[in-house]
Amino acid sequence: MRTHSLFALLILSCSISFAQESRVTLLFAGDAMQHLPQIYAAKTDSGYNYDAVFELVKDKILNPDIAGVNFETTLGGKPYTGYPLFSSPDEYAITLKNAGFDIFFTANNHALDTGKKGLEQTIRVIKEEEAKQTGTFESEQQRSLNYPLMIIKNNIRIAFLNYTYGTNGLVAEKPNIVNLIDTVLIREDLQTAQLLNPDILIAVMHWGEEYHTKPSSKQKEIAQFLLRNDVRIIIGHHPHVIQPIDINRVNNNIASTVFYSLGNFLSNQRKQNTDGGMLAEIVITKKDNDTPINIESVDYTLVWVHKYFEKKKPVYRLLPIGKGTEDVINNRYNELTPYEKYTLKRFVKAANKTATTTY
Repeated sequence: MRTHSLFALLILSCSISFAQESRVTLLFAGDAMQHLPQIYAAKTDSGYNYDAVFELVKDKILNPDIAGVNFETTLGGKPYTGYPLFSSPDEYAITLKNAGFDIFFTANNHALDTGKKGLEQTIRVIKEEEAKQTGTFESEQQRSLNYPLMIIKNNIRIAFLNYTYGTNGLVAEKPNIVNLIDTVLIREDLQTAQLLNPDILIAVMHWGEEYHTKPSSKQKEIAQFLLRNDVRIIIGHHPHVIQPIDINRVNNNIASTVFYSLGNFLSNQRKQNTDGGMLAEIVITKKDNDTPINIESVDYTLVWVHKYFEKKKPVYRLLPIGKGTEDVINNRYNELTPYEKYTLKRFVKAANKTATTTY
């Protein structure tokens, strides 16, 4: 009888312990761009439709607890434009939200492409879709009220910060604000974040040199500054190509991680290394309220932009390809032309090599 009682207590103890453990799965995507051919491809008789673009990756984005994306365009209204000054249909942001993205990071070098109107309308549309947005703000008051962005999920408190190296020489019209990379400002924001009692700090950085697969010395310098100031997860973008993942372990536990660049999530760029990107996949856990956050796992999968033509009109769709073994590509995407398969395999080979290379 005593044995049964002890066994029952053990089961109860394990159940309580298990019930107290919290877990959050995170996913981050790279540059969600809208070049003019993409806008043309989405045009219909009644507006713009992007549903088919995300059909194959939607489950991947919806599955995590929190998914974030670098929204590298503005919703500045007509006339819709591509590079160098982006203005996209509202439907683009709406479809990204419906595809599963919870957070839009808007501090990037194209944040001011359509001026005050575009910055404010971008924020408005995202919020109307009940998604979170950070990095750009209508005013200092809005920034002070909503930054750093704090999200509480599954009893885990996460503070998100977002900054860009610049805005292509454009200056925010008062009272608008774009978060710029400035260590004095970032240190102040981190101090403010600590007042919110976060379990973990995550910084999303728009930095680096375009089309360089190696992180610059400046990226490394800023990363070390952030890590010294208690940021444990750093997500980078802007180079439009994948850069390495650094994982810092202490006693076999993951202390911190840096994804220097996720590359392009969706764009019209087709040059080598720019035709796809990386999805950062991170799991964080907390045993109980008195235990520090544990970064349980850090991983990635790849997505590739398949562009082809139907009746002389471009068509885009995102292909989820995991780590992209040759068998998976041959079997899952047998409809691709030989050249498309060659291009996809070239992207995968280079991406996997770069992601796992230490500089």
